[in-house]
Amino acid sequence: MGIDEYGGGQRAQSDILVVTTNDVPGFHVERVIGEVFGLTVRSRHLGSQIGAGLKSLVGGELRGLTKTLVETRNQAMERLVEQARSRGANAVLMFRFDVSEAADVGTEVCAYGTAVVLTPQA
Repeated sequence: MGIDEYGGGQRAQSDILVVTTNDVPGFHVERVIGEVFGLTVRSRHLGSQIGAGLKSLVGGELRGLTKTLVETRNQAMERLVEQARSRGANAVLMFRFDVSEAADVGTEVCAYGTAVVLTPQA
């Protein structure tokens, strides 16, 4: 598996800037729209659970689960970006992920941040 299968983040052509910082150098916040989030819950595949159980006996990375988590985070982030866009934002500040168990049947991933309108500083 290549590095592309384990990476995440924004696509280069995105019209919505997503950053983990409180501000963006060279820009000022013209308007705060508010909290936005993208949420997804994924169940575990039985085959990957069995494979993970066997792998845990000998140690090492659980590649199938790693790939699933990356895909899940990317989906949550895409939903966050769509929500920000639909509310008129051009950026999301203070971006974070929250990951938790969902009723012992899957993993919940929430991508969240503050949707804003940024304008270049004069």
